[in-house]
Amino acid sequence: MSPKAVAEHDAKKEKPMGSQSLFRGLQLIEILSNFPNGCPLAHLSELAGMNKSTVHRLLQGLHSSGYVTQAPSAGSYRLTTKFIAVGQKALSSLNVIHVAAPHLEQLNLEVGETVNFSSREDDHVILIYKLEPTTGMMRTRAYIGQHMPLYCSAMGKIFLAWGSSDYPARYWQSHAPVIQPLTHNTLTTLPQMLDELSDIRRRGLAMDREENELGVSCVAAPVFDIHQRVPFAVSVSLPTARLQQIGVEALSKPVQATAQRISRELGYAPSA
Repeated sequence: MSPKAVAEHDAKKEKPMGSQSLFRGLQLIEILSNFPNGCPLAHLSELAGMNKSTVHRLLQGLHSSGYVTQAPSAGSYRLTTKFIAVGQKALSSLNVIHVAAPHLEQLNLEVGETVNFSSREDDHVILIYKLEPTTGMMRTRAYIGQHMPLYCSAMGKIFLAWGSSDYPARYWQSHAPVIQPLTHNTLTTLPQMLDELSDIRRRGLAMDREENELGVSCVAAPVFDIHQRVPFAVSVSLPTARLQQIGVEALSKPVQATAQRISRELGYAPSA
């Protein structure tokens, strides 16, 4: 999904009451997060749907606060590393990381591939913990704090599968403009996804079969809390060729076992 599509889609969402300048500034921050090397003022203005003078004024405020700086290319702006410090403080307040980390590290050593831990934020997966492969060679492009779509990721399917019964249909309706085939394997129709979600609930396991990126597969399992909800998901990402070599079961069992151990620590007790 292009940055412009993201901006246009998010702009249509109903915003809570508050300062217009604040929300406009946050909108610019979200757009700039897609341009690590900087975004020209004119293009930023176009993506945000604001005039250049307004964008420039907001950028000056963000610059004076240390969150935005000028990029090397003339007339362009980018985010600063101050966001890393803020993000790390936010993540450190999530006690679940301290609970989950030992189990995720054990999984990482057991399978040797990339291990991911995520939560759901609104209608996105947000990656809150990641371990690089210990023996595998592939390094994924995912990073802590990254937002990922629900429809084309294994962890996203977990949140769709264990949401309310009407959530998948509501998600499909509200995200129709941005649900698109990222590869020839991407599921883009609601009937396809409903069949997939039914199978996920039955198996307790979700897969990304090169639906987000060719050559990369992912296996994910739900993490339950004391209220029988699924606030988190665990996954392992690896090259598709490697998955075909070792078989899905070689990953599904340790991924599910890890998710179950974390669930127990969060107070989950399976209903009789």
